[in-house]
Amino acid sequence: MRKIIITSALPYANGPLHIGHILEGVQTDIWARFQNIKGNQCWYFCADDAHGTPIMLKAAEQNQDPEKFIKPIREQHIKDFSKFNIEFSNYHTTHSKENRELANTIFKKLEENGDISSKTIQQAFDQVKNIFLPDRYVQGICPKCNTKEQHGDSCENCGATYSPLEMKDPISILSQTIPITKESEHLFFKLNNYQKILIEWLKTHSLQPEVKNKLLEWFKNDLRDWDISRDHPYFGFEIPNHPNKYFYVWLDAPIGYLASILNYTAQTSELDFDEIWNKNSDYEVYHFIGKDIIYFHALFWPAILTASNYRTPTSIFAHGFLTINGNKMSKSRGNFIAAKQYLDHLDPEHLRYYFAAKLSNTVEDIDFNLNDYMLRVNADLVGKFVNIASRCSGFLAKHFENKLANKLHNEELFNIVSGKSEQIATLYENREFSKAIRIICECADLTNQYIDQNKPWQLIKQKDISLVQDICTMGVNLFRLLTIYLKPIIPMMAISIENFLNISSLTWADIKSPLLSHTINKFTPLTKRIEESQLIKLQEHNMEQDKPKIENEHITIEDFSKVELRIAKIVSASHIEGADLLLKLELDVGEEKLRQVFAGIKKTYDPKDIEGRLTILVANLKPRKMRFGISEGMVLMACNKENVYMLSPDSGAVPGMLVK
Repeated sequence: MRKIIITSALPYANGPLHIGHILEGVQTDIWARFQNIKGNQCWYFCADDAHGTPIMLKAAEQNQDPEKFIKPIREQHIKDFSKFNIEFSNYHTTHSKENRELANTIFKKLEENGDISSKTIQQAFDQVKNIFLPDRYVQGICPKCNTKEQHGDSCENCGATYSPLEMKDPISILSQTIPITKESEHLFFKLNNYQKILIEWLKTHSLQPEVKNKLLEWFKNDLRDWDISRDHPYFGFEIPNHPNKYFYVWLDAPIGYLASILNYTAQTSELDFDEIWNKNSDYEVYHFIGKDIIYFHALFWPAILTASNYRTPTSIFAHGFLTINGNKMSKSRGNFIAAKQYLDHLDPEHLRYYFAAKLSNTVEDIDFNLNDYMLRVNADLVGKFVNIASRCSGFLAKHFENKLANKLHNEELFNIVSGKSEQIATLYENREFSKAIRIICECADLTNQYIDQNKPWQLIKQKDISLVQDICTMGVNLFRLLTIYLKPIIPMMAISIENFLNISSLTWADIKSPLLSHTINKFTPLTKRIEESQLIKLQEHNMEQDKPKIENEHITIEDFSKVELRIAKIVSASHIEGADLLLKLELDVGEEKLRQVFAGIKKTYDPKDIEGRLTILVANLKPRKMRFGISEGMVLMACNKENVYMLSPDSGAVPGMLVK
């Protein structure tokens, strides 16, 4: 029996979870559940990443102490994870006594080793806010490709990395003023002291090939010293014997893994902290992370652990980003889906299944395509899997008092499906969840074909009673095998199925033993099909709830000149099936083709009352692909808490006329 410790990246405690967080939690949770179902011991640890300038500033905006600010956020994170059936052994916080003690102990060890140096550096400083600016708080023109509105650490257009001081026309996003350059003394970790050890670690550990190759590129030159301190004011732990200097969040965040485990071991004798983290430990330790934080986890973190005389991870598993309908998730694009927002409209186990069907052991991005999501869940989970139990249970209830036969009708088919267990287990172990689901669906197809070929609905009419019981018993047993295979992915549905089958918790060891001469319970629906109206409501929620905040109350005349306003005539207006807020408008803007626009005015206006009316359209807004079509602009509205009101020009205006 293996003893396994796993972690996933720590969500930042400055706001709610989104489904990108859920993707990583689901991937990690599936792997943990598989290990436990397989008979191994697996513990899953995580925590909130609760330090840093962004949290300090967000708390100040709300006139709150940072410690009070982060507490309800952690509680909401735990609730959201729980609703997606992501089960932690312990979910802690980096703002904890355990993390402070560990960070101080590790830093002291680094100092004793001679691994810490101090240097005077130049940083961007906001004179209005009186604060050194984190790189992401400086915006300007990329020094490499001249792309505007880039952050101060890297360019989204060309991928270049740089410091804020290298940018052209830098602006502080806090005060919209030009930052000055100011000197400060910082503490650095001498990462290059561990270059040989890190190269050996990368070569001997089973990292993904694309991850290993990327990391080895960093060793073409000496590794740079790593800045591990930040200046006051800062929300975090003050560094011992260094007044007004604080541990950089990326130092104490991974230590949070250890702190979460230490907090857990203080509450139970199940685990021993020192036994896990000593260099001769027989525990396996794995980190599940996004590909954007590989550098921290595969270079800095192993070096810090080695320097502190702790063992290093057995491996690190990186995954790609989550996109929505092919686009990067973004509030400004209207495709940002918060975890709670998803839960308001859709089944969490459907998302677990869909993510599993897309996940592999590579770092390729995963796309959440709403139409594909609906089709796949309805076809696979409802149409293929749940349908098996529904088809067989009715006959058993009506004619056999829910009693299963004492033999298998087709042992060869049972052996074929049960014989897939080793292959499926290997795929789970290697995090090839999508390939595992493909094989499970093939087994579900074989099961449905078996029922179709034997036609129990015809046999019952022919009074061939015992054969019907045999066929339905066979169907139920194949359904039970599929449930074991899917249990790591759909744990709550698996519990419902165990109740239906009237059995204890299923494990991988149950695969070879069929369920015979056994009384099951009455079948109740296990899940429902996804309806298109649910997806429409989710997208409407996006439009209403996820509008970006205006960071500055003033814009320049240059900003306003980018907006093209034109007079539009509403040629037709109509309802959209399943939409609570939107009307579909066909607009004449003086062009050859009518514009199609979706407007959230359904509660205020009847379609027939606004046909022929003139209004004002934002004509150069980028077309937006929605579930029910393309919206080619935005109609201007005035609004209060109850209603919205279209703006109209005076008489004499004509379609296409420019508004200035």
